[in-house]
Amino acid sequence: MPETAHERTTPTEALAETAAGDPSADRRFSTFSVIVLVTGVAAAALVSLWLPLRPSTELIGTAVLLVLAFLVVEQLSVNIDVRGGVSWTISFTEIPLAIGLFVAPFQVVLAAHLIAGVGTLLARRVQDRVLYNTGAEILEISAAFAVFTATGSVLHGAGPHWFAVFVGALSAPITSTLLALVAVHILGRRMRIGAATKLVSRTLVLGLVNASVGVVGYEVATNVDHGWPLVLAMLGGVWALYLAYSGLLREQRDLEALSEVSLIVARSGRRAAARPAAGPDANAVKSDDWLGIAQRIKDQLGAARVVLRLRFDPQSPMHTVVAGDDLPADMVDLDAVGTRADALLRLPGSHVRHFRRLDALPEIRHALVQRGAQEALVVPLRSASHLLGVVEAHDKLSRWRGFGQADLRMIGTTASHLATALDNRRLLATLRHDAYHDPLTGLHNRPGFRQLATELLASRPGSVMLRVDLEVQAAISDALGYAWSDRITIAAGRRLREALGADTPLARLEGGAFAALLVDADVAGAQEVAERLVASLSAPYPVDRLTVEAGVVVGYSSSAMADGVMFPDAGGSESGAAELDVDELLKRADMALRAARSAGEKVRAYMPSMGQIFLRRFQLVTQFRQSLESGQVSVHYQPKVALPRREVLGVEALVRWRHPEFGDLHPDEFVPAVEAAGLVDALTDFVLDKALIRVRKWMNRELRIGVAVNLSVRSLADLEFPNRVAAALELHRVPPELLTLELTESGVMADPARALPVLRALHNLGVVLAVDDFGTGYSSLAYLRQLPVDEVKIDKSFVFGMGSDLGDLAVVRSIVELGHSLGLIVVAEGVEEDAARDQLAAMGCDVAQGYLISRPLSEERLEAWLQARTAQARGLRDEMVLTLLS
Repeated sequence: MPETAHERTTPTEALAETAAGDPSADRRFSTFSVIVLVTGVAAAALVSLWLPLRPSTELIGTAVLLVLAFLVVEQLSVNIDVRGGVSWTISFTEIPLAIGLFVAPFQVVLAAHLIAGVGTLLARRVQDRVLYNTGAEILEISAAFAVFTATGSVLHGAGPHWFAVFVGALSAPITSTLLALVAVHILGRRMRIGAATKLVSRTLVLGLVNASVGVVGYEVATNVDHGWPLVLAMLGGVWALYLAYSGLLREQRDLEALSEVSLIVARSGRRAAARPAAGPDANAVKSDDWLGIAQRIKDQLGAARVVLRLRFDPQSPMHTVVAGDDLPADMVDLDAVGTRADALLRLPGSHVRHFRRLDALPEIRHALVQRGAQEALVVPLRSASHLLGVVEAHDKLSRWRGFGQADLRMIGTTASHLATALDNRRLLATLRHDAYHDPLTGLHNRPGFRQLATELLASRPGSVMLRVDLEVQAAISDALGYAWSDRITIAAGRRLREALGADTPLARLEGGAFAALLVDADVAGAQEVAERLVASLSAPYPVDRLTVEAGVVVGYSSSAMADGVMFPDAGGSESGAAELDVDELLKRADMALRAARSAGEKVRAYMPSMGQIFLRRFQLVTQFRQSLESGQVSVHYQPKVALPRREVLGVEALVRWRHPEFGDLHPDEFVPAVEAAGLVDALTDFVLDKALIRVRKWMNRELRIGVAVNLSVRSLADLEFPNRVAAALELHRVPPELLTLELTESGVMADPARALPVLRALHNLGVVLAVDDFGTGYSSLAYLRQLPVDEVKIDKSFVFGMGSDLGDLAVVRSIVELGHSLGLIVVAEGVEEDAARDQLAAMGCDVAQGYLISRPLSEERLEAWLQARTAQARGLRDEMVLTLLS
């Protein structure tokens, strides 16, 4: 019969409860209840007209006994099954009903049943189902007497006289069950045909047993001498069997409840895992996830109210979920620790406590009074020493007595499962947080940022990706250690969060690299935000008793059109905003950042040309080794002439690349990319080999013309490089003094301690070492004395300005004098005018190199130049000398 899932008042009937939070189902059921009541009253009136009452004084005692009998069986009813809000119970109402059919008129039996049934409902506070239950009880008794009278009329004394009573008593549970099935349908519960058939068959079987017991008990008590003891023994045995049966079914029901709770928790965990990793509420307690669990525990215990107080973080407040009666507002948000902590939330251990207001300690009694509860079952949910939550069940409603041992076992086992599930979910949340967050700053890491940004871009395509680089970590780590560098990184992360706000996705990618996604932002807004970030991050950082300033560079890329121009992707094809994923936006923002750094700017937006530049650089790197083997890369030579004799002393080997797609490439374009890709050793070996072959050919013609080869910084860090040079000289049989290795001033000064051993090893070979572009790098005059070098090459920028800038002229003169004072040969690059050559000669500069003498030439054109522009003569050491013609 539709009441709450833990209440019933009529024999062996199915009960349903209204779907939580479904007002339409409540309205439908209320209408159905009125219809049932009106139908019951009409049926009772018809039966009363059919079976009129004949008053007598004897009926008073009979009525009292029947009321008592109906009250007793109502209290002995046993709830044995609960599934999906449908509760089915065992009751013995057919027994007093059968006796009433024997000894009392319809009106007396109906009154006794209504007094017992409705009175029990009101005592148990099930007022919301009184109309339905009253109508159902009237229909049960009316159907029983109608069937009883009709069956007796049909038999006309044929057969046993008790058969009509038996059939009439059996019709009552069938009537109530059919009504309950209709109520289940009205409440929105769907029962399969098999389940409904099984329910009706169980009702019929138990109705048969109870009706038989009532009929047999009455016959024995009235027709057998001293039959009452036999009747009482039979009733006790039947009741004991029902209790045993109900115990087995209760265990099955408890297992089903535990399984259902576990499934709900598992589904909740899967939903939590499916939420964005970086969302602010990714690990929060969701009411919808846990209300079903609270409702299931409430139904299982037959409690008026179940309260779940849950949390995953021991430092966060508890989230309260209530099923059943409303909880007083001041009892929802309670403290679990501290002096103001609630008494029921400060319980130690994790076992079940059963408190009753009558015998509880004062502070427990006060907590129960505040909750409006007479009794409570309380179970703390713990993981090691952490309190994950508390389960409270208030007031038993299904029986006159309170919670029993079976209820304590049930809630204890359920709480144990729930605590384990909560702990697993807490651990999962911790692992999930660690997997998607940076342990140093607490910001998202790359995977977490990618997941969150991907979901935002799917729904908010008009966004801008920012890449921020903090350029201070290496210097601080070298000077103060990594701990101080980490402090700067943490402080920078805080400044970024404060500047961008709590809702902006922000990540630390690695080192001092950060990324942020500005949702619903345009290029103008992104420029403003980027400039604000530069100002914030560039402010000094207090480090111990020092203040450190950091360099900041920001690049950004929009996921939508800017100024009406659709950004093409890296491959050159146009792509809309929907096609740009997080990785593509990050790549473009990184391109913008590197472009800003190269140009010495603080902020730069991504432009389509950047993608072409980086794609071209990528193609060059991947095709370089194949180009070496296929002959696309060659070596050109630029002559160097002694001053003032104009004797050709040597050439500088310069690499050139004629690409089949991009044409002639300047070394400044592809050499840095080759160095970054780790292919510089292959390039150096190639140039060195070609240059030594050229020297060997000149030596075969008795010409002593040296060659200069440029070195990379990477070569100066390779301790095996001197051995490779020695092997090349030996292979081509070239004296080491005819090989000059040129290294940039900045390259040596970047790490002089590491470069010095390599330089000394090369110097010991007899190779000439030259410092290229001298004067443009570090202030290295103090280091020049310590370096085992033989030449300095004045940078061409100073030579170009000699004729018009007295400052450049003074610098050149100073370098010449410094070089000579240290016993070094001085070479001037970039000589393009006769006046510059004459000035250098007057200063005493040793060697000149530049377009005035010759541009870099291929091997064939160099030979032609030598033949056309030089004259051969025997030198002082009887070797051939080439002198430049006027």
